[in-house]
Amino acid sequence: MKTITKSSDAVLARFISSRLFKRVTFAILAAVLTTVFVLAACSAPQNENVNANAGQQPSAADWKPVEQALGKSGSMQPGDVYKVSLPRSDLKVIVGAVELKPALALGSWVAFKKTGDMTLVMGDLVLTEDEVTPVLTKLEEGGVEISALHNHVLRESPRVMYMHIHAMGDGAKIAKAIHDALSLSKTPFVASPAPAQTQDIGIDTKQIDQIMGQTGKANGVVFQYSIARADDVMDTAMNASGTVIPPAMGVAQAINFQSIGGGKAAITGDFVLIASEVNPVIKALRDNGIEVTALHSHMLTDSPHLFFMHFWASDDAQKLARGLRAALDRVNIKKT
Repeated sequence: MKTITKSSDAVLARFISSRLFKRVTFAILAAVLTTVFVLAACSAPQNENVNANAGQQPSAADWKPVEQALGKSGSMQPGDVYKVSLPRSDLKVIVGAVELKPALALGSWVAFKKTGDMTLVMGDLVLTEDEVTPVLTKLEEGGVEISALHNHVLRESPRVMYMHIHAMGDGAKIAKAIHDALSLSKTPFVASPAPAQTQDIGIDTKQIDQIMGQTGKANGVVFQYSIARADDVMDTAMNASGTVIPPAMGVAQAINFQSIGGGKAAITGDFVLIASEVNPVIKALRDNGIEVTALHSHMLTDSPHLFFMHFWASDDAQKLARGLRAALDRVNIKKT
């Protein structure tokens, strides 16, 4: 028996060292690896190619259904926000001796942002008093929430109201509901003519930028600032942790200058404040001859809860810029 065992061991040793054994082993290993790769490929997500571009930022073309439903095209803003402007160029509104340009205080807008498989929609609609109830009723019928209704300025003629809206869901359906509501007003849906690039605004904007410590931009004859807060603002409508609201959806300080001749300007807009900032900003504005015209909320489910302070003044543009800068210094804004 020992002789047979030794003989078998010798045969096995010769086979293991043979080329045939190596070929068989290699073939088995190749077959195993092929099976593993096939199984891995079969278990991979079938929409892998579809999602290959998921990290890319959406473009205006992605919002075509919203544009068609709303009846007006918009543009992409920072934070992947698609924003549509609907200036009330049909209105002639006077405050004292100043006729308000649409970009100064009569600019309706609606902003859209994808959040998961839903779209967050926010907006501010400029309406005359007789338009408020019909528009509000239609918005409610379309599932769009009203989050605020109030004035922004004082002593204007005719009286103008501002209706803030909020919705979550299918973007195109919400856009259609907003279109149907605004169709009960005289809000123009036609594209506004592009302002001349070389148009003289009538105030020293470089000097105003220096005083403000910010960089503004011209919108026709109105010089505008949009200044973000340094802290994130969340919308908790869908979940407790909340969705970040980009500044372009109405949570940035908005400051507008409209020249009224002789180096003077009318100013209006709103400061976006947490509770502890409200009274320091009121004091800074009033100490510099700037009137506070409204203080209220724009949203229902924001965190932290924000207060929007509207203001008005007409005076030397650089003097007003210094007053606004004093107020900005009391707000937690992003540093440039």
